[in-house]
Amino acid sequence: MAAPVRIFADREDGGRRLAAELGRRRWSDPLVLGLARGGVPVAAVVARQLGAELDVVVARKIGAPGRPEYGVGAVTPDGPAIYDEAILRGLHLTAARMARAEHRERQEARRRIGRYRAGRAPARVTGRDVLLVDDGLATGVTATAALRDVRAQDPRTVVFAAPVAAPGAPARLLYEADDVVCVAEPPGFRAVGQWYADFRQIADEDVLALLAGYAGDRP
Repeated sequence: MAAPVRIFADREDGGRRLAAELGRRRWSDPLVLGLARGGVPVAAVVARQLGAELDVVVARKIGAPGRPEYGVGAVTPDGPAIYDEAILRGLHLTAARMARAEHRERQEARRRIGRYRAGRAPARVTGRDVLLVDDGLATGVTATAALRDVRAQDPRTVVFAAPVAAPGAPARLLYEADDVVCVAEPPGFRAVGQWYADFRQIADEDVLALLAGYAGDRP
């Protein structure tokens, strides 16, 4: 079987092409939120192209027992955990059984946002057009947790945006976002990384460097 065609060279390339789509719209006091870690390099490009403020959000996937890569739910530092009930039923799981994993991921989410902010107040969300940006959209469970966290802060609108998505995933996310913008929904989608030629792991230090670099060179 032939290897899938890589759509994007790297996350920065994905960000440029996503920014071209988003730049066709008018935004009111836009705020771009990168979903850490992988969404931050994409979000930094988008924010720069739109002349928008950049900040970071954290949502952590809650993995199935013995299969941590398979997300059954997600949690943010302070918001309620959300679960995909269909997946839970299919695996004969309950939210109560996932309590230990939920606690562990919430603690990691708090550690990360604490490090990224380093005492800095989060950007104001209320009354603004907020673009929540990630490097891709698969099941949507992590995006849903992040979107609900943002929605609770009363933005004017909240839009989810990513360079690539599983077919049908953007439509399902419209229950949470005012709109969903993706560059591509390729068939044969198995994982976000398969559509990037360079999908290197993003570390906390990379996130910090991107946030510091953007703050120092604000459009």
